[in-house]
Amino acid sequence: MGLTAFLAMVRKDLLLFMSDRRAVIVAFAVPIFIGSFIGSITGGMGNNSERPRVKIAVVDEDGSAVSKSIVTGLQSDENLNVTLTNAGDAKDLVQTGTLAVGVVLPKAFGEGSRRALLQQSGPKPELGVFYDPSRTIEVGMVQGLVTQHVMQAIAQSAGVPRPSLPFTLNAAPETSNRVPYNAYAHSFAGMGIQFLLFSALNLGIEMLVEREKGLWARLRSAPVSRFLIVGGKVASITIISLMTLLVSFGFAMFMFKVRISSVVGFFAVGTACSMMAAGFGLLIAALGNSPKTARGVSTLAALVMVMLGGAWVPTFVFPKWMQQVTLAIPVRWAVDGLDATTWRGLGMSSALIPTVILLAFAAVFTAISLVRFRWEEA
Repeated sequence: MGLTAFLAMVRKDLLLFMSDRRAVIVAFAVPIFIGSFIGSITGGMGNNSERPRVKIAVVDEDGSAVSKSIVTGLQSDENLNVTLTNAGDAKDLVQTGTLAVGVVLPKAFGEGSRRALLQQSGPKPELGVFYDPSRTIEVGMVQGLVTQHVMQAIAQSAGVPRPSLPFTLNAAPETSNRVPYNAYAHSFAGMGIQFLLFSALNLGIEMLVEREKGLWARLRSAPVSRFLIVGGKVASITIISLMTLLVSFGFAMFMFKVRISSVVGFFAVGTACSMMAAGFGLLIAALGNSPKTARGVSTLAALVMVMLGGAWVPTFVFPKWMQQVTLAIPVRWAVDGLDATTWRGLGMSSALIPTVILLAFAAVFTAISLVRFRWEEA
């Protein structure tokens, strides 16, 4: 008798699970998607034909035959994507995270390195390298490649097969106003946005529960416009989301010495991100058929945005095609905006584009929700 009851309960739960096709799809799709995603950015099946090149800036202030040979070698390296520019622009590109590393070949570098090599005495010329402090893994690789190409060019110029190192390499992190890099700033941005989305997701599910109970139909019968009702819900989700983000960063500032370089810019990005999350929560309530099915599908959607947006893994490690895809993900702009106004040390201007784009996402999500929202159960 006990075994029969046990089997009956198991059978009941399995039938209930299988009866919800969306929940079944999500249960299998989420681990498959995450596994495929992580595998694709960590090497896949060993096919490196689409591996991303490290983006670097090269400044040739020397203009000698040696420096030109070095530049040619760097440009032909399959691991590097070289941008030739001046020192000022190179630093701006690295500070904003557009490029990972900047390399400066100073005046008289070629002649100085040849002299240091042949005479084995006197001062060695200095090769300047500055880098984005959040991309230290790439920096080590770039330093090795730069040293290799410099040595090859100098050896070829001097006719020495295996020269000793005739220069010094000075590598330093590059942030605006020399703000020290704090890894907690980036991690709290990523995780803060992730849980902000999940908070909005839960509020969207609660709206579906309220609709099942008939609360929204009763509100609709009151002398209040639907725009006012929905607007109130968006405002409440925005406030809760912003509070979540501010409390999270407040803790990071107190415990881990995270610093905000532009309070106005940080608040603008945070508010726009919270409004985007509110639109996302409202979209869940508008498109969801039931709380159970909506939870599974919206969880998958939130995970996709978080992963592709760089909240878990920095976007620079993604394949090139995937890096372009991330530009259509709101989380990417939120992470970039919060990074810019914290550890990158940038000002209000760095927050403008992320803020505008996040507000655009919020407007699109909310507009779709207003069109699709059902006040009563079908």
